[in-house]
Amino acid sequence: MTSRFLTDSMTAQYDVDPITGFVPRRPPLSRLPGLWEEWEQVFRRAVDSRLLPADTLSLSKADEKRSAEWRDSLQKMSLISVEGLVSPELLQRAHLVLTCLLAFFVQTTPTSDPISIPRTLSIPLLRVSKALDMPPILTYADTVLYNWYQPSTAGPDDIPAIPTLQERGLFTESKDEEAFYIGSGRIELRGGEALHLICNIIDDMALGDARAIENIANGLRTMALIINELRQYLLGIREGCDAEGYYHVVRPWYRGEDSDITKRKWFFEGLEDQADLEHPTELSGPSAGQSSVVHVLDAFLGIDTRSSKDDGKPSFMSRMRKYMPAKHRAFLDLLAAHPRPLREFVAQSDSQELRNAFNAAVQALKEFRDSHLIIVATYIIGPARRAEKRRAIVPPDPPRPLLGTGGSELMSFLKDLRAITANSLLINDQRAGTVE
Repeated sequence: MTSRFLTDSMTAQYDVDPITGFVPRRPPLSRLPGLWEEWEQVFRRAVDSRLLPADTLSLSKADEKRSAEWRDSLQKMSLISVEGLVSPELLQRAHLVLTCLLAFFVQTTPTSDPISIPRTLSIPLLRVSKALDMPPILTYADTVLYNWYQPSTAGPDDIPAIPTLQERGLFTESKDEEAFYIGSGRIELRGGEALHLICNIIDDMALGDARAIENIANGLRTMALIINELRQYLLGIREGCDAEGYYHVVRPWYRGEDSDITKRKWFFEGLEDQADLEHPTELSGPSAGQSSVVHVLDAFLGIDTRSSKDDGKPSFMSRMRKYMPAKHRAFLDLLAAHPRPLREFVAQSDSQELRNAFNAAVQALKEFRDSHLIIVATYIIGPARRAEKRRAIVPPDPPRPLLGTGGSELMSFLKDLRAITANSLLINDQRAGTVE
């Protein structure tokens, strides 16, 4: 990466590629080998069976029977050891497969039944998650960073490129599902250049002379352009993903324990004789709030999304960090530990050009969050309200807040996040002593 802040020798330590950023340079494994093939087979059978969530309105007796037969096959799986899963690639694929099996099992369980996850799934899932230091549930990283593949025309040494990036549908194999992942994958991949800029800017901050300040201003202007491109990739999801199809067919599979429609707790069987395993406390579904690139942009630009609320509980974005890959969390810690934050550096500078460039980058991120609100309104709020009308449900007054798959109150959270970002702009008379 040719940076004093993040040397080439450190990129493996933080799983950051100098070109692709947080996206692995080589395609993730598409299938587990040998001993763990049984997991893949049960996963494939779930997809091929076209299972439906248990709360699907049009669920037929045949659908219920098919789901029950699949859950029975999962119960009868062998209890397979994870000891041979020694590489990150094997562990990442195992986490993706096992968490998809968890989603299929939980979401097809009748809504009147308790959620009791069989030990044939719970024990290997918890062990794989412990090895990765990630929660035992499907995450944004599973669906995006560890789920992409190259077109058949790509060579073995070709790095992923935005125009040809492909993502696999995990539950429905529908175009709607694939398009949603591809949009996020493009954001993460394009974010690689933003990471490169961040490292260069930090290097220049260490110098602090007039030439360095000019370089920082140029870098921030480029970063604003990149964030605007990320915004376009986010809005571009609308070109390939139907809102009704996504909301009703794809999104239900992402629900975590805190989004369960009947507020059931998930019980993981078999832990009584596994002294080194604990019942998980983090079981929220995949969320854009788990994006490594977005967290890095917030941290670098000094946008405080992690402060606790008045109730003393961790903020949603702070909690979502736990769902990121461990090495990416370590990179965020490295960034946070830097002795001179960018926002403080800019506030102390007399350069109006630097301040304008900084504000341009913050404004671009604020507009990215404007677009996120548009996507949420299109793919969640709108379909949810239309579904209420079709069911002749009278909405409560005031309306209940819609929850995201990560468990947040969607619109309220996103509007607060947008306001925090807008309030991070530096006004002309703001100096280091008054940086908020």
